Amino acid sequence: MRLSTKGRYAVTAMLDLALHTGGGPVTLAEISSNQGISLSYLEQLFAALRAKQLVRGVRGPGGGYYLAKPVEEISIADIICAVDEWVEFTRCGGREDCRDGQRCLTHALWDQLSDEIFEFLSNISLVDLVQRGKQRIEVGGPETPRQRKRNAA
Repeated sequence: MRLSTKGRYAVTAMLDLALHTGGGPVTLAEISSNQGISLSYLEQLFAALRAKQLVRGVRGPGGGYYLAKPVEEISIADIICAVDEWVEFTRCGGREDCRDGQRCLTHALWDQLSDEIFEFLSNISLVDLVQRGKQRIEVGGPETPRQRKRNAA
């Protein structure tokens, strides 16, 4: 999986929106300011998120965006797929023609990894990220395995 800026920014913007749920619509200008993402880029992302019915827009004064579904029903995989990203590690894009039109020796490995990552991201909802963020802020949060490894070195 090569998660591009598009997928990362979409998840970040949706998390910002989730953090402000219940406070009325959030403008893209607010998200842009909060997250340092250009307004024009957010407009492109939110067009795709709106098309996949993950967000809804309110026009006019006091308008902006809000989540179209409960925060616990939106997975990270939903967001990434909505902006046309895909969790894919094979060189052939799953066509099984990686090596001169033939399936390469490691195709099954990379295909399975793609499936595992997609499944992993499908099992994380926006509410999970909100709770993780609050836990880290309030308590300093537990170290992740990667942080433990870095700190041990």
